[in-house]
Amino acid sequence: MNNQSKAMEEDENTELHLSNYKSFPAENSFHEANIELKKLRSSSFLAWFFIDQSSFWRKSLSWSLFFLLTIGVPLFSHFVFACSRCDEFHIRPFDAIIQLSLSLFATISFISVSSFTRKYGLRKFLFLDKLSDESEKVRQGYTLQVHSSMKILSAFVIPCFLADSVYKTWWLASGGTQIPYVYNVYLSHIIVCILLMSSWLYRTSISFLVCVLFRLICFLQILRLEDFAQVFEKDSDVAFILLEHLRIRRNLRIISHRFRGFILLSLILVTASQFVSLLVTTASSSTVNIFTAGELALCSITLVTGLFICLRSAAKITHKAQSVTSLAAKWHVCSTINSFDDDLDDESPRAQIAPDQAVYAAFNAYFDTDNEEGDGDDEIDNTNLVPILHTISYQKRQALVTYFEHNRAGITVYGFMLDRSWLHTIFAIQLSLTLWILNKTIGIS
Repeated sequence: MNNQSKAMEEDENTELHLSNYKSFPAENSFHEANIELKKLRSSSFLAWFFIDQSSFWRKSLSWSLFFLLTIGVPLFSHFVFACSRCDEFHIRPFDAIIQLSLSLFATISFISVSSFTRKYGLRKFLFLDKLSDESEKVRQGYTLQVHSSMKILSAFVIPCFLADSVYKTWWLASGGTQIPYVYNVYLSHIIVCILLMSSWLYRTSISFLVCVLFRLICFLQILRLEDFAQVFEKDSDVAFILLEHLRIRRNLRIISHRFRGFILLSLILVTASQFVSLLVTTASSSTVNIFTAGELALCSITLVTGLFICLRSAAKITHKAQSVTSLAAKWHVCSTINSFDDDLDDESPRAQIAPDQAVYAAFNAYFDTDNEEGDGDDEIDNTNLVPILHTISYQKRQALVTYFEHNRAGITVYGFMLDRSWLHTIFAIQLSLTLWILNKTIGIS
């Protein structure tokens, strides 16, 4: 009879959780999603650089602007304004690396975002169509993050643009007649300066845009994981927990499939660009100073920062997803201890329950006294032990923990999990290649 009553209680809990989960106002969420989509489409960078390809004329304008500012202007700048006969402050020995690196990164980003919007649409691509299935906390957090994404994009793009604008203005203004011009030196240099600055702004904006969108989508999954972790603090059923985790794993697989090509190509491009730059700057015949290599340093900062945004976002969400395993094991331990106390409640209730409650209190008080958080602490993998008053069967809990241990979720690139271990591996490979090049060029090992 006890087993039957526990089974009936578990079924009731499952129905209660599922009914609460589906009770969110879908109409309001759909309206909020449409509002956020309109705000995102009308935001500065999507409007100024015509990333939105929702109609034929917008698509034509978008591709025309891409070919002009990503391919046409850089080629014109490199071959016409190579300035091989200029003085030592106005020569551009590293211009080919700069133009090629920025154009390739912008091309990868533009093709990626174009394919995303064409296949899925902006609303589906940003998972705005799924907000009706989320809690109010997740919806509000994601809405705030959509607003701040354009601010984050501006924080990365504007400083790089201002620094490059200062350099190009100085270069053209101080170069005088030694820099090629047509008809009038001042008018010609003003037009060229506008085109060069527009090209730089466009390419860096496109490159950072995809990275920031990837960060935005990962942040939504982090909100979902933090909301999902709360089920272990309640009397949740295994079936409900399993369904929620399967839904999160499916979303992470979708994100990995969409961005795996972009992340891999970006990693290869940034690595090749940095080592070619290192190779040419450490050559004995190279003239390296703030005037000749300043723009190369700015280009390197742009490429590395964009790749860092993607890798950090992927590693963070992978760490969050894998922390669920630790949380499930902790929940299993608490439930097992509490179930054991319930079985012995009739024999010696005071002798069994009171000591374990004291253990919970002492354990939590010990960690509460240390206000300093450790490296990598988050809301999912917390240290608090919460005793469960009503638990499910031991076999179901054990099966769920085993499932988490063998089905780790996270962002993958062609089967390789982008966690902290892979980041350490990438860093070790990059450092080894850097030291090898320095050893071959200037003798540093």
